Amino acid sequence: MKPTKIRIGSGFDVHQLKEGESLILGGVNIPFNKGTVAHSDGDVVIHAICDALLGAVSLRDIGFHFPDNSSEFKNIDSRILLQKSFKLIKDKGYTLGNLDVTICMEKPKLMGYIPEMQKIIAEVLDTDVENISIKATTTERLGFVGEEKGVAVFATCLLFPE
Repeated sequence: MKPTKIRIGSGFDVHQLKEGESLILGGVNIPFNKGTVAHSDGDVVIHAICDALLGAVSLRDIGFHFPDNSSEFKNIDSRILLQKSFKLIKDKGYTLGNLDVTICMEKPKLMGYIPEMQKIIAEVLDTDVENISIKATTTERLGFVGEEKGVAVFATCLLFPE
């Protein structure tokens, strides 16, 4: 049966930052002295997007589908997780309308990396770049983000029946 309702999903993810780790955000490897601590490649942006997509169609969350205690997903490229999540959405009869992402991080400044993130995510989600909004903000040096101990990402998506 073809779905008849538009669906909205929201996702949130956070990762600790640690010296010597890689920093991959939105599929882009960003040169920085700290990176995310994670079982996968630690792409907190893509993880939040996966949760938004999966949540929009009541398919639980990224940890349910890709558990962090499974060797299958150890150091996996999160773009693969996004492809798999999007296939689940397509299988339910939905396609992406648009995506809005906010990255909360003190350093490094991300403005120059956002167009590449948008391009990568748009390709995986089979949509136009203008349907992928990514913004970066700080927390004005407050909390674990402000202390540069971690990065947090919020994602919201709108899905339409195909």
